[in-house]
Amino acid sequence: MATATSSNRSARQRFRPNAGSLGTYALLIGIAIIFLFPFMFMVATSLKTSEEVFRYPPQLLPMRAITAAVDGGELPVYRIPTSDGAREMVPVETGIRAGIFASSDQLGAEPGESVLVPLDQVVPALDANGVELTVIVGENEFGLFDVPVEGQMVQLAKLGNTAVARFEDLADRSVTAYAVLRTADPVETPTANPENFPEVLERSGFDRSLTNTILVTLTVVFGQLFTSVIGGYAFARIPFPFRTQIFFIYLGSIMIPFVVLIMPLYQLMVGIGWVDSIPALIFPWIFTAYGTFLMRQFFVTLPKELEEAAFIDGASRWTVMWRIYVPLSMPALATLATFAFLYAWNSFVWPFIVISTGNTEAQVLTVALQQFGGRAADSPQLVFAAVAIAVSVPILAFVIVQRYFAENVASSGIK
Repeated sequence: MATATSSNRSARQRFRPNAGSLGTYALLIGIAIIFLFPFMFMVATSLKTSEEVFRYPPQLLPMRAITAAVDGGELPVYRIPTSDGAREMVPVETGIRAGIFASSDQLGAEPGESVLVPLDQVVPALDANGVELTVIVGENEFGLFDVPVEGQMVQLAKLGNTAVARFEDLADRSVTAYAVLRTADPVETPTANPENFPEVLERSGFDRSLTNTILVTLTVVFGQLFTSVIGGYAFARIPFPFRTQIFFIYLGSIMIPFVVLIMPLYQLMVGIGWVDSIPALIFPWIFTAYGTFLMRQFFVTLPKELEEAAFIDGASRWTVMWRIYVPLSMPALATLATFAFLYAWNSFVWPFIVISTGNTEAQVLTVALQQFGGRAADSPQLVFAAVAIAVSVPILAFVIVQRYFAENVASSGIK
């Protein structure tokens, strides 16, 4: 019994959170929200209408006004404050001339303490001689009126005129209230407008740019994987003269800035005749020193006994590389594929240079997005929808391969 009590106590102590851990979790959650907020704002705005984007005060989520069937028509529902609290009501009549009234001893009070009453329901307050009563506050003179308030006639000062709407309660049509329609609080519910995405794809050849980007990105990724595997295996396992020196020279090319290579690459594309064509976006980037270095370093860590056993069984180097080394290198291949995918998908400078602005048939997504941002500046929801399309594919690709970003484990079947 004592042992069970002691174990229960130790379990409670083990799972009891302390202030330090709670503070750490709160900080991490706060940082995560800060980093995720731009993405959430982008997605929410891409699902809004143009009116919702420019509404004031702004709202994060896209909202849709709730309507109700009244007398054979659909009317928007508003939340109108009454003496019995806020009620959900519909405007059955608009454009009613009304006055803004307040108690004569509260003329300097906040506007929220005033009442709105149609002018046909009030009468001027008169003295015994039939003269209209007024009240002077500072340099201003206000007329006094007999105003119906909660079933009683109250003498109030008229502050000004406005236009109101007559609202009726949905549950009890006999309950009415008056309010300014423009400032009334509509009853809304979260909604979405996914039609923004098809509209983006149909405008300015954006669908063609998306197709080109997918083609270029996949070709560059598989090209880099192929050349990096071959180069990495050669530098790791095939002995040849000056292998180490050639590897370091090739690796040193990473240090050359891209801006230095722009002019030579462009002149090469002009000489080949690939300017304004898709091949100019693919072939210069299927060779990567970083990918070769990554695969070479991974292949070096694999046991040489695997290769020797395969050679004894009569396997060629080509078979050893593709049947043994490549299956064991999935984490490294996933890492390289992710980096290559993000680089090719987000590439902007080189496509902007080698593909002319007017050639929409060969444009990629980044260039089309830059141009679309100017053409659709008056429709931010479409710009955000285009950005969401451009961002969603890399996120999906990362989610697919993220499980390979674990610690590399290679096991052999050597006895």
